[in-house]
Amino acid sequence: MLEVRVTHRFGGFSLDVAFTAPAGVTALFGRSGSGKTSVVEAVAGLLRPDAGRIVSGGRVLYDSASGVDVPVHRRVVGYVFQDARLFPHLTVAENLAYAGRVTGRRVDMAPVVAMLGLGALLARRPGALSGGEAQRVAIGRALLAEPAVLLMDEPLAALDEARKAEILPYVERLRDAAVPILYVSHSLAEVARLATTIVVLEAGRVVRAGAAAEVLADPAAVPALGLREAGAVIGARIAGHEADGLTRLETVAGPIWLPRIAGEVGAALRVRIAAQDVILSRGRPEGLSALNILPGVVSAVRTGEGPGALVQIALGGEFLLARVTRRSATALGLEAGVEVHAILKSVAVAQVDIGAG
Repeated sequence: MLEVRVTHRFGGFSLDVAFTAPAGVTALFGRSGSGKTSVVEAVAGLLRPDAGRIVSGGRVLYDSASGVDVPVHRRVVGYVFQDARLFPHLTVAENLAYAGRVTGRRVDMAPVVAMLGLGALLARRPGALSGGEAQRVAIGRALLAEPAVLLMDEPLAALDEARKAEILPYVERLRDAAVPILYVSHSLAEVARLATTIVVLEAGRVVRAGAAAEVLADPAAVPALGLREAGAVIGARIAGHEADGLTRLETVAGPIWLPRIAGEVGAALRVRIAAQDVILSRGRPEGLSALNILPGVVSAVRTGEGPGALVQIALGGEFLLARVTRRSATALGLEAGVEVHAILKSVAVAQVDIGAG
């Protein structure tokens, strides 16, 4: 558990945030300049706040009231930057072993090497690694320092889409580790796939915080998250791989079919469905090419100044978001308690929107 409460002023910008990061991945999300990196630097000890309190696993790292300010090298914090920052003259194995200098103990690299798929890279030097491979090594080195909390400051921002797709499954594995992860990103798709908790920052303030599924499916949070990227995450399980190239998934509201997903039958997944890719119908439609039709109940409708409306649909304990026009919402009589059917196009869900559950 990581507890953060800091205030700091930088010229014309002020930071004033408070949140708790439990086990798993807590994503700090917001536009550039919202204060994400400043928060991470305060936790790492690279920034001394004007006031506040930072506690990691019950250990006070900073407390302005009592004068506690643990030095950077004693905070037991792992930090993964946008660039890997590996030692170019050392091999991968030697870069990983360097973590032992931080702990003062001989490190057992085997579990981390296996988790991050680094076995074939150990004899290489950083110059012979791809961007994704180098970031995996950087993550491994940070983990081998046995941190109480892992800080990841936009670790995929410098990678192209192919390299991101390569490294995302490894970051998902970290989510199940006991170490809390503070993950900075301005990519909502990335956050939706990885985060268990989301803290949304805007102009140095926390405007929304909570469990990832709740925040992403909350129409009131969409303005801060970004309307164009709005979408909810639902849980699913692989039920079968069909002969025509589709994979059948079971959800709380029924089956859906998506283009072939790599994974074994029974594997748990989380699927992000963009609000703009959901069509609503009051009755179950017939004669459509769309395969995925899920029954649900409208739980909230939010309208703004423009012509659009965001509709939250309850699916047996989980939620979808649909982005429709206000005219459509009025014509369908959409309000809380109304039964609807959500229609999802199979090809609208990209592979990057499907992650391990």
